[in-house]
Amino acid sequence: MASTPDSTAVETPETVTADTNRRRTAPAARGARRGLPSASLHSGRVDALDGLRTLAVALVVVYHVDHTLVPGGSIAVDVFFTLSGFVITRLLLAEYSRTGTLALLPFYRRRWLRLVPALLAVCAVCVVLATTTSLWSFDGSWQAVGLAATFLTNVFRAADSGSYMGGPLAHTWSLGVEEQFYLLWPLLLLCLLRRLRARTVLVCTAALCVLPFLWRCFLWHPDAVHRIYNGTDTRADELLAGALVAVVLARLRPDDPRLGLLRVWAGRLALPALALLTLVAWKVPVTGNAGIWTALWYTVGILAVAAVSATLVAGLELRPDSLLSRLLGFGPLAWTGRNLSYGIYLWHYPVVRLLASLDVRDGLLTGTVVLTLAMALLSYYLVERPFLRRAHRLRA
Repeated sequence: MASTPDSTAVETPETVTADTNRRRTAPAARGARRGLPSASLHSGRVDALDGLRTLAVALVVVYHVDHTLVPGGSIAVDVFFTLSGFVITRLLLAEYSRTGTLALLPFYRRRWLRLVPALLAVCAVCVVLATTTSLWSFDGSWQAVGLAATFLTNVFRAADSGSYMGGPLAHTWSLGVEEQFYLLWPLLLLCLLRRLRARTVLVCTAALCVLPFLWRCFLWHPDAVHRIYNGTDTRADELLAGALVAVVLARLRPDDPRLGLLRVWAGRLALPALALLTLVAWKVPVTGNAGIWTALWYTVGILAVAAVSATLVAGLELRPDSLLSRLLGFGPLAWTGRNLSYGIYLWHYPVVRLLASLDVRDGLLTGTVVLTLAMALLSYYLVERPFLRRAHRLRA
């Protein structure tokens, strides 16, 4: 005879505690059986990483206002790629460790709700300005909007050898790279996790990091700079470097001595990594033509920056108690990175072009920052936040 629940059973403190512990350890136990014992431990937000996002988007703004201030300011995009690869992969691994699969359709729906409504708002404003004003900076907005809304700006730029710059939405090339990665990587990761042991998945991810570097070496030619700079296939190692960090952390048990060693060295190297990235942004003209330096940058340099960025991300993730983590995790800095960085990214370039077409020269940086922050706040509260709530409900 099948047993039935005993309706007269009385809960005691001991049984409540035991049940709570079972619930807490269940995801970790399931993750361990799937070779990802720590996946659920590395899936929450990290304030220091949000603060790093704020620094990166601020660097992008300054670079687009006056690139002579930070000749290598475009390196902030490289940091963004690695950070995005890490965050997305750790969320995917945490889901897989809990459920044994990845719900891809809900994942894509959440990404749509997170990114597209705010992007369409920017596109709409650009179209309105293009059709109701004679501002030169919004010429060609219809084409720019079509490419940005379909995340194809980078593809068009890569194929056009530099003649197409993208108008007021040229900066969305990097959003195209990320979205194309988000489309393909979860599918590939799910296939790897289902067919291979987690240790082999780690090795495959590391191998995938090398392939874009080899592809860049094959493609390299001075005329191929635009192709390499804008291609998802040629920038994928930066996103995969972040993914590799997420896989490594998910693979190591909390008591694994290798994790302790990684924590020590990542913590020690995080500040030098940030200093090195800052030095490149300050002194190295990444997008200029510097002979042999350009060839090195567009082949091995991109992978090197990915490695440095991954070291920084690992250090901030593993050492939340370090001085650097506390500084980057400072409340307003972290809040801005968490809630406004996407809006700042979307709006700053149209704002720069708007002010330029109005012949604003004195106080251009200040005006750009103020107007961009205002638009980012409006975007967050009026557009992003309502759709984010829907995304959270879908996840729940």
